Amino acid sequence: MELKRIMIPAALLTAAAAPADAKRPADKRPNILVILCDDLGYSDLGCYGGEIQTPNLDRLASQGLRFTRFYNTSRSCPTRASLLTGLYPHQAGIGRMTFDDGLPGYRGTLSRNAVTIAEVLREAGYTTSMVGKWHVAETPLRPDQRDWLNHRVFHETFSDLCNYPVNRGFDTHYGTIYGVVDYFDPFSLVEGEVPVREVTEGYYITQALSDRAEQEIRQHAQSDSPFFMYLAYTAPHWPLHALPEDIEKYKDTYTVGWEQIRQQRYERQQQMELFGQAEDFLSERQFDDRWEENPTAEWDARAMAVHAAMVDRMDQGIGQVIRALEETRQLDNTLILFLSDNGCSSEVCQNYSPGENDRPDRTRDGREMVYPRQKEVLPGPETTYASLGAKWANVANTPFRYWKAKSYEGGVCTPMIAFWPKGMDRHLKGTITTEAGHVMDIMATCVELAGATYPERYKGHEIIPMEGLSLVPVLREGHREGHREGIGFEHFNERAYLSADGWKIVRPGERAPWELYDLNRDRSERHNLAAEYPDKLAELVAAYEAWARRCMVEPYPGQAKTQTK
Repeated sequence: MELKRIMIPAALLTAAAAPADAKRPADKRPNILVILCDDLGYSDLGCYGGEIQTPNLDRLASQGLRFTRFYNTSRSCPTRASLLTGLYPHQAGIGRMTFDDGLPGYRGTLSRNAVTIAEVLREAGYTTSMVGKWHVAETPLRPDQRDWLNHRVFHETFSDLCNYPVNRGFDTHYGTIYGVVDYFDPFSLVEGEVPVREVTEGYYITQALSDRAEQEIRQHAQSDSPFFMYLAYTAPHWPLHALPEDIEKYKDTYTVGWEQIRQQRYERQQQMELFGQAEDFLSERQFDDRWEENPTAEWDARAMAVHAAMVDRMDQGIGQVIRALEETRQLDNTLILFLSDNGCSSEVCQNYSPGENDRPDRTRDGREMVYPRQKEVLPGPETTYASLGAKWANVANTPFRYWKAKSYEGGVCTPMIAFWPKGMDRHLKGTITTEAGHVMDIMATCVELAGATYPERYKGHEIIPMEGLSLVPVLREGHREGHREGIGFEHFNERAYLSADGWKIVRPGERAPWELYDLNRDRSERHNLAAEYPDKLAELVAAYEAWARRCMVEPYPGQAKTQTK
């Protein structure tokens, strides 16, 4: 399939083809490029043990720093809210999803008592741009939602315009407002405030986002100002949509099944000493069935092949971006941060209702999208709508248990790569750090590097003090004094708290008991120590409850009803 590059506005084309000797002498502050992917498994990348071909991200890791204890908020929109604002997601207004639950921490759109990185850095003289998925604005459903999703009717806005990226600090935005998309013809695609009504033949959103990012980077090279770019891919979030040539690379890779792929990933993690000298850190597989007895093995192998193809295409696009930075002589002084919004998803989206919320049921030209509940149609093309499911998610998140939306490590711990040739200590390049970080730390990192001021007030609104801590000391010295009071997690009553000394409590549900793990000795949460260390458990539960009150987790939806039972 021949992929056609997207059209960009004339204002960006004026200097899009920057010469190889382009220089920016006026400002020595670094460019900052934050690349966020969607639902990537902990071990999907080659540099974290995976078999998927990711040479470009592996290159960043070999010349940069890999984090093994970098945390998110366990789901897409809360993580994005936290990353963009330097706050916990509830403080930023998105404790759950992009629907208004009528409570301060759950309004479903970025709070005006929070500022974005783009708002802060633009005030400090940075050019700011966003390419990709937004998913932090309330998106109320319309009566004709099904026809709208299928491109049969047209509306001018997908959310209140005041909540679009270009009205939250970004000079430009090309991408989607909603969270889930048809990769070949995405719903809610916009250029700034203007809906993109049609896409070109051969369109594939991962490639389109990479093309746009490359073009903008070449244009930024002509400016006297440094840039902040937020490149937010939709890949590899479901539906399983990929290009045939990318799927072909992996057509036989996963026919060996869940157990063998998981074991191979674990062995590679051991060989690369991802967790230092630890020898036994693979959690039990969460399922008892055997691949040899799997009646849908062909479908399941194909599903994982499509997932791999989606990651592969994203890595190819990141290679384009790196080459653009090299050719315009910007790479040396550009900080690149690559991470995922949460662990791989266990969802079986083919069991959802077609044509509802953000899930189309027909293509633009009227072809039915098959939701293969019986795995009767192989995934990959636009006319299918499916996802991996829990068994492959358990593989993707090797060595951890669980997945997206859970507060165990498989849900909240992600790969994170930091690359900055000019700014990182040379002894740290190509190494692995056990320093704990959180997505909310990215704001503080950007503020420090930009020499910016995090405001107390912005456009007439009181701004909540920043929660994140800068990662710059880790990049320059290999260590920082981290979150001394610990880090809290809550999403749909999945709760956890991580102490500064490496102990973690998890409560997997409203009525479940708290569990206690020592991550220093038990990286994959295999041994619940709650009964052995009741004092430590009580200490962390008290810390969690204080955090929940302070950071707008409470009151949460349904809390009063629960307490009266």
